[in-house]
Amino acid sequence: MVMSQKQVKRLFEHLRSLDPEPKTELNYNTPFELLAAVMLSAQSTDVGVNKATAKLYPIANTPQAMLDLGEEALRTYISTIGLYNSKAKHLIQTCDMLVHLHHNKVPSTRKELEALPGVGRKTANVVLNILFHEPTIAVDTHIFRVGNRTGLASGKTPLDVEKKLLKVVPKEFLFYAHHWLILHGRYTCIARKPKCHECPINDCCQWAEKPIAH
Repeated sequence: MVMSQKQVKRLFEHLRSLDPEPKTELNYNTPFELLAAVMLSAQSTDVGVNKATAKLYPIANTPQAMLDLGEEALRTYISTIGLYNSKAKHLIQTCDMLVHLHHNKVPSTRKELEALPGVGRKTANVVLNILFHEPTIAVDTHIFRVGNRTGLASGKTPLDVEKKLLKVVPKEFLFYAHHWLILHGRYTCIARKPKCHECPINDCCQWAEKPIAH
């Protein structure tokens, strides 16, 4: 089943009341630190990334400093994170482009961001939303699950879900929508044994298998 517009509005009103201005759980102090952290977070937990960057960033937290560190040394700092070999390679390549093409700055357009090695649509959406305040929705595994399970926005691919969310989420909620949905999927609407009995949006949810009456 699909949520009605009234249910969608109520869903986001509930989530906003619990956390009016949600933020990413990745630790960062500069635009480059955020970009690097988001790149490292693919198929990894924010907690795991934060542990790695807590050691890495005091040593190298600019594109040039990371280039100077080198790919081999970078691997040792991020070796506790999944896919660390390819992530180290992509991050070094991205740093090279930032230094030589973007004056050490994180670019502000989707086209330029997605041209960076290791930066796909999801990463670009996170950066555009957090750094440049664009109302984008970065569909990760949590949002994909929540969108499909609840009836908020079903789709076979992350892009399908993203497009539907951009259509159904009221404008007043769009800027923070992906944060609310990620956090909801991470802590309440979890993959196995979702916490339906303590879910703040269970009255809106259309999941046929939830152990609570609709």
